[in-house]
Amino acid sequence: MSTTTPTAAGIGALTLRPLDPLRDAELLHGWVTHPKSAFWMMRDAKLVDVERAYMEIAADEHHHAYVGLHDGAPAFLMEKYDPAHRELVGLYEPEPGDVGMHFLVAPTDRPVHGFTRAVITAVMAELFADPATARVVVEPDLDNKAVHALNAAVGFVPEREIQKPEKKALLSFCTREQFEKAVSA
Repeated sequence: MSTTTPTAAGIGALTLRPLDPLRDAELLHGWVTHPKSAFWMMRDAKLVDVERAYMEIAADEHHHAYVGLHDGAPAFLMEKYDPAHRELVGLYEPEPGDVGMHFLVAPTDRPVHGFTRAVITAVMAELFADPATARVVVEPDLDNKAVHALNAAVGFVPEREIQKPEKKALLSFCTREQFEKAVSA
């Protein structure tokens, strides 16, 4: 996966490449342990913990991780997973074509207006580029109001609160049609 996704004017090119757990662990460690990434729940992780977590994902046929590039430089993380096998097992009834998603924008001291929205839009476009994807499922922390607003901006509709082992989450869904309507508005 190395698709270039069109982005909002002035943002630049966003592409994805498969995450390499050994090569990318140090970069990811800096991202996931940053205070702005508190909802990623890895604030106290050591480098070896990050490496191990992403080695497990790399070995998992139902979970995949990608480094997102902004004009060729690492700038975000995307994970996609099969919710029938990971993250949401037993918490809702998955439908054919459901794909789970997580994303994290790298912390920066020089934020670009509209960048995070461009990233989630590019992530969703990438997921829906697969014709087998009918609906994207997310389960962000109930208290992560910023992500709830971003999710709504790309078409997600909250269904209900769920209790995961590590957090209380807002289970939300976005169909291809909801995404297309949201981003064309």
